[in-house]
Amino acid sequence: MLRRIAERSSLTINITIVTIRTRLARLLELRAPRPDLRLDAVRKLREAGLRAGVFAMPVLPGITDSEKELDALAHAASDAGAQWFVGGTRAPDAVGREAIPAVCGREIPAAGAALPRLVRARGLRTEAYRKEIEERVANVRAEIRSGGASQRARP
Repeated sequence: MLRRIAERSSLTINITIVTIRTRLARLLELRAPRPDLRLDAVRKLREAGLRAGVFAMPVLPGITDSEKELDALAHAASDAGAQWFVGGTRAPDAVGREAIPAVCGREIPAAGAALPRLVRARGLRTEAYRKEIEERVANVRAEIRSGGASQRARP
């Protein structure tokens, strides 16, 4: 069906992935498909000749915002054939604002304790933090484009 739509219209498909770490993804997005399933969807869309890319969203301070974490996700997206990789600091919705610190506090104590402070101090919506994340994402994209050796270490 998507191929038929693409024949007659401009179709671009963006798939959000918070992290490639399955356990963490399950904690942060309770009912969402696992990261490997999302990456497989990107792969299948690209094999079908459709335009598809990955949005790393939301990037969460102290949890998914390290260069190592973003590098691993960017490489997984590239390996799946994603045509673009974008990171963003979209603030979690009302449920997420309450659930993420609670879940992280229970499952990832260091992150759970730090998250409310990090969100207040750095702010998911501040211009400085947004630019910091854009720069990190740009760095990992440039490394992939240059074909440079990646650590490819799992975060």
